[in-house]
Order: sequence, then structure tokens, then C-alpha cells
Amino acid sequence: MTNVSRLPGPAVDLWNWQEAGACHDMDTELFFHPEGERGSTRRRRAEAAKAICATCPVLEQCREYALKVQEPYGIWGGMSEEERREYLASQKRRRTA
Repeated sequence: MTNVSRLPGPAVDLWNWQEAGACHDMDTELFFHPEGERGSTRRRRAEAAKAICATCPVLEQCREYALKVQEPYGIWGGMSEEERREYLASQKRRRTA
């Protein structure tokens, strides 16, 4: 008989945390900036998205996912794409120091 204990679980188990997200039924435009958005408009949109993230019961899972896959766009786990890049770069510097 085949040993299945090493196989990954069902894919739904990897993603079901998203259904519990505070953003689950919200318009994605709040979390992903439109092309050309800059300055205070972009900052206000990002702050509004992060405020929703701050209330989210799955914030940690969301942030962990975004960092793991290096999600290139949007607010995930309360972090912008710039914040995620900065965080990952700082982790890399710490490992090499």
C-alpha cells in the first residue's frame, strides 16, 4: 500500500483561511492600487486597507502567505508591497551578517 503521509493535504486546506478574512467580500480595488495612483491618494487607500487588515482574524496567515510567495502587488497581511520587499531584504541582510 502507498504511504500517503508525506503528500500535501488538500489544496483547500492551504487557502481556506482566506474565507475568514475581513476583506473576503470587499472590493479588491481597496487593496490593489490602480495604475498611476500616487501620493496622498495612494497613501489614503493603503491606510484604509491596512485598517481593515488590523481587524482581521487571519492577518498572520495572510502576511505569512504574502511573504512566502513574495506577493508583488497589493496590501496583504497589513503590509504594502514596498513594506514586504523591505522586510524580506532586511531578513536577507540579517542572515548574511
